[in-house]
Amino acid sequence: MTRTARPALGTFVFFSIAFALGTYFTFAAVQGDFGVFRRAEIEAEARDLSRQLAEVQAQVAQMENLTKRLSDDFLDLDLLDEQARSILGMLRSDEIVIR
Repeated sequence: MTRTARPALGTFVFFSIAFALGTYFTFAAVQGDFGVFRRAEIEAEARDLSRQLAEVQAQVAQMENLTKRLSDDFLDLDLLDEQARSILGMLRSDEIVIR
């Protein structure tokens, strides 16, 4: 009797399952919720939010400066004059308006 050499069915099933699991975990590591692509998106979003934070901090600093200049302790008459004329829409007699 001659037996032909063929791989056992159990070995084939084992390697098929191992390959499927390896493929799944590789895909999850790249495309999943905590994968490489998601990490790149989060880092880009963090850079954008940092830029927005810097802009807002600059605006807050500017507003704090204007508030300080209009406070009772430190009154900037030029700024007060500018704000009053801007809000009331009034002009001085020596000014010329160009539209």
